[in-house]
Amino acid sequence: MIERLTPLGSPAPRGPYSPAVQAGDFVFVSGQLPIDAASNKIVSSSVAEQTRQTIENLQTVLSAAGAGLADVVKCSVFLADIRDFAAMNEVYAEFFGEAKPARSTVQAVLPSSEARVEIDCIAYAPRDPSA
Repeated sequence: MIERLTPLGSPAPRGPYSPAVQAGDFVFVSGQLPIDAASNKIVSSSVAEQTRQTIENLQTVLSAAGAGLADVVKCSVFLADIRDFAAMNEVYAEFFGEAKPARSTVQAVLPSSEARVEIDCIAYAPRDPSA
């Protein structure tokens, strides 16, 4: 079963995509930007604050699928400037702690000139077989 999710409280998609797709026991979360859902604006210019907002957005989307950060098996991190790696990594470590997923981090041109980070992920969230 495939379910496309657009969770309340998460930033509205800025294009023709679903914020998340649940396929069987896996949740595929589209790239999240450091957008405050209430204002629909990019937060701050600090990569640390942007990383924090981006991961909070991931949590909101994952929660709608009955998952959390501990269920994430793979993340892809896209940085506008790879020199921001250490600052991003420090905040990232706060959120993932010992539940470290596999990860790739690359420098990329992001869809907003104000954004310094974008993160997508895949989570394993087994569905209740009795549902």
